[in-house]
Amino acid sequence: MSVFLFGVSHTSAPVSVLERLALTEDERVKVVEDLLQTPQISEAMVVSTCNRVEIYAVVDAFHPALEAVGAAIGTTSGMTLNEMTRYAYVRYSEAAVEHLFSVAAGLDSLVVGEQQILGQIRNAYTSADANSSVGRVLHELAQQALRVGKRVHNETGIDRAGASVVSVALDRARLLLGRDITSAVVLGAGAMGGLAVANLVRDGVSDITVANRTYAKAVQLATDIDRHANVEKTYGTDAGVVDVRAVPIDDLIAAVAGADVLITCTGTVGTVVQVADVHSALTARTTETPLVICDLGLPRNVDPVAGRLPGVHIVDIESLRGDAGTQAAADDTVAARAIVAGELADYLTSQRQAEVTPTVTALRRRAAEVVEAEMMRLETRLPNLDDPQRDEVAKTVRRVVDKLLHAPTVRVKQLASTPNGDHYAEALRELFELKPGAAESVSAPETNFD
Repeated sequence: MSVFLFGVSHTSAPVSVLERLALTEDERVKVVEDLLQTPQISEAMVVSTCNRVEIYAVVDAFHPALEAVGAAIGTTSGMTLNEMTRYAYVRYSEAAVEHLFSVAAGLDSLVVGEQQILGQIRNAYTSADANSSVGRVLHELAQQALRVGKRVHNETGIDRAGASVVSVALDRARLLLGRDITSAVVLGAGAMGGLAVANLVRDGVSDITVANRTYAKAVQLATDIDRHANVEKTYGTDAGVVDVRAVPIDDLIAAVAGADVLITCTGTVGTVVQVADVHSALTARTTETPLVICDLGLPRNVDPVAGRLPGVHIVDIESLRGDAGTQAAADDTVAARAIVAGELADYLTSQRQAEVTPTVTALRRRAAEVVEAEMMRLETRLPNLDDPQRDEVAKTVRRVVDKLLHAPTVRVKQLASTPNGDHYAEALRELFELKPGAAESVSAPETNFD
């Protein structure tokens, strides 16, 4: 069984394609369910963010897995496999593992070194685990990927480039405004919305409005952030006061009319803010200050045509590609890649050794069966042996067998960690006519992300 990856991200496709391939939570579950109907796929997990959709699966055949992924995503996107492969990357076995480790390290993010991807990988695993679509392989892979990400952030300075896409988008907004942001509206109360509000508070924006289709979620986010921010300012060095409030979605336009920046980050499929909405907000404005819209949704939340209106600037995922703020320092990137390479080598070694364990177990079981058979034969030939004599003979035979098997079993485990190491276990199975599958045990993985 090998790890298979099919992915599309900001590095391989324009936003228009990413929008078509974006998956809602229900669609992710359906895609995984469809994949597990394929006999060659035993585990599956979907990592979906604002700028990537990646499917990880454990497969025993490459081409059937590719066709199954194409069919599953094609149902939600309306794209054929041929259309998707123009923008997709496909990785297999070691290359798939290396890619996930690089993603977890923030090396493949739009903002190199951003930490939000760790939470997104954790959520992808948790969702797949809740739907019983992960087993030993994806469990161990996700666990180690998260450890890789944590190591990179703890041992390098790769995240100095910026915490997330949000921070880079806000930097761009300040440049477009020509001054600091004083007021902002955030549309979306999910993880990205919370990150946007937190960034605004950290940057000293004192007037923040949160809107969401579910008003209660907007109220919860605004209340939590407002309480936390003002406690910090009361007991810290900043004497300023932050006003974070929630409004119903119907009051969005009125809120935008008085704001410098609108940040949209909802998971809604389809346009949420129309050109007419933006025009209405402009009409109600009492200042000639431009309106900057940071559209961080995928699919896009704002009709891009709104960017043609006078005094409106749109900052979206597409426009942030190649921004200097998205790059990490060269030395930190090199250090992060070295960690990824070392962790990859350790992972592959442990997996190869784990794969040979059933063969070693089967060999020792075969030896034990031979010893027992020979002891039974001895008893029929020498029925007058007393129990102490019989036990001593049995112990002697077992010691001989253990000593004979010790070197080859230790050596085959060592060789398993080398390239093509599985060939040694295969030779052992062939020489001793072993069926290692019979010796395997199945246990539920223990989830531990700490």
